[in-house]
Amino acid sequence: MTDISHPATNWHRFKPAMLKSPWSLVVVIPALILVFDPTNFTTVIEFAVRAFVGTLPYIVVAVLMIAWLKAAGAEAYVARAFQGRETQMIFMAALLGGLAPFCSCEVIPFIAGLLTLGAPLSAVMAFWLSSPLVDPATLVITAGALGWPFAIGKAVSAIFLGLLGGFSIRMFRTMGAFSNPLRARGNQCNACSSAPHGDKPVWTFWHESGRRQIFGEQFITNAAFLAKWLALAYVLEALLVTYVPASLIAAVVGGDGLLPIATAAVVGMPAYLNGYVAPALLAGLMDQGMSAGAAMSFMVAGAISSIPAMAAVWSLVKPGVFTAYLGLGLSGAIVSGIVFQLIV
Repeated sequence: MTDISHPATNWHRFKPAMLKSPWSLVVVIPALILVFDPTNFTTVIEFAVRAFVGTLPYIVVAVLMIAWLKAAGAEAYVARAFQGRETQMIFMAALLGGLAPFCSCEVIPFIAGLLTLGAPLSAVMAFWLSSPLVDPATLVITAGALGWPFAIGKAVSAIFLGLLGGFSIRMFRTMGAFSNPLRARGNQCNACSSAPHGDKPVWTFWHESGRRQIFGEQFITNAAFLAKWLALAYVLEALLVTYVPASLIAAVVGGDGLLPIATAAVVGMPAYLNGYVAPALLAGLMDQGMSAGAAMSFMVAGAISSIPAMAAVWSLVKPGVFTAYLGLGLSGAIVSGIVFQLIV
């Protein structure tokens, strides 16, 4: 009796944790297809493997780029965006936000520190809105999945949103709003390693053992991160292409009008997938009838307003700033989608 009861207990403990792992889902999803729909098993596997192998060169470039930027301590350039006149700070923050090698964990304490030190909320918001959208690594991943026109459009959208947010907050501040944006001190995050901050980046990082160690750690960590999430993304893309009717996608977010673009932005906010996973899934959705403008709107809105980021922002700033953050992100995503649709 004892031998029979232990396996059942262990299974109940293991199952929830197993389903949280991307690698487990990569295995479980095809296994379920093999059991319930074996005729499509080969189709799904071939699609996912072919897409993943085709993206491998972009993964290598992205991982090397992230590791190099982190080992060099490129955050030094980001700090310069918050020095000088307010207008200059807004422009610099919006531009450098797209180059910052911060993960989503690092951005929150960095911004909390800037606000605590008295940096203008306008410049901080410019960086806040532009930074999650694109960095050199996600730019390459997006280009690999959706093409360079889409990747460039996303980068331009990041700068546009940064400027929109920065100058909008500046206007509101002249009317007396957001005088004290912080709710409480931001929590520190030690999950992401980085080179020591200095006056300028050390691009030839290999001359210092500490930076070489950071490069190696970042390379391994980000290679594992990208591999597992992109593998899951391509399995999900294969499911979309195989099982979701093109007519359904076209009915919800297809077409060239305003409604599909606005709908994609609203849906994208809670349905966020990180910037490495979203391009692959959007490629599948576009193949199924999603318009280019709706895809851009979905990606921009999702990157800005992920649920973890929303929770962190809510704990950091007062409700008015939080509302402005979401409102600017949503409206900027819709405008970005409309403009991109008109251009392409």
